[in-house]
Amino acid sequence: MIKGLRTAAYPVADLAAAKAWYESVFGVAPYFDQPFYVGFSIGGFELGLIPDGTAGTGGSMVYWGVDDIDAEVARIVALGAAIHGAIQDVGDGIRTVELADPFGNLLCLIDNPHFDPSAVR
Repeated sequence: MIKGLRTAAYPVADLAAAKAWYESVFGVAPYFDQPFYVGFSIGGFELGLIPDGTAGTGGSMVYWGVDDIDAEVARIVALGAAIHGAIQDVGDGIRTVELADPFGNLLCLIDNPHFDPSAVR
């Protein structure tokens, strides 16, 4: 049985630069740091960096939850991301955005006032 999202893995060409950038974005150091994989624990889920150099914005999109999407977009763009897809209201007050990280991957955010983390099993 599938239990839900556990890890979002992003391929990167420069593991050290990506590790430093994601430390700034999420404000935490990785809990797992090896030459073949760097893992961050983010809100009960994992962001993984894989050094294989095949980053790109054409793959899967994983949305990370935020409470103030406008402030987070401004903060992350100031750290070097670019807006790939503008902030959109997708209905019922839920807003999303797609940002391109400096390594060619999409870092997507969602501000969903209806999401109840206590309902996740």
